[in-house]
Formats: sequence, structure tokens, C-alpha cells
Amino acid sequence: MSERAAPFYCPYCGDEDLRPSEEGAVRGEGAAWECRSCSRAFRLKFLGLLSQGPSTVPSSSAGGAS
Repeated sequence: MSERAAPFYCPYCGDEDLRPSEEGAVRGEGAAWECRSCSRAFRLKFLGLLSQGPSTVPSSSAGGAS
């Protein structure tokens, strides 16, 4: 798995015209990206995996009245 995965769209405006930021990235801080459409810069960081909680299966009630 690569450390730097590219986002598909800007989280602010939704445009796809993204470029990696020229800002010096520090390992562990996440990758910085620039949106050319809305002129915003943002950083992405992988936080970790979620633990798989107890599985909940919706109970099916019998739909008949006796």
C-alpha cells in the first residue's frame, strides 16, 4: 500500500482539478493537496482501522396475527 493515495475530488467544492501541494510534507502528517477550482488547500491523513463491533442482525417479526 502506498503512503500517498490521491483523492478523487475536493472535499469543499467537489471539483476534480487537484494537485499535490508543493508544501514540504512531514511523514505522518498526511498528504497536502490543492484544489485549483476553489483555491483551497487540504490535508488527508489515514487515522486507522475501525474495530469490527458486534454484528447486529435486524430481527424479523412474524407479520401474522393469531
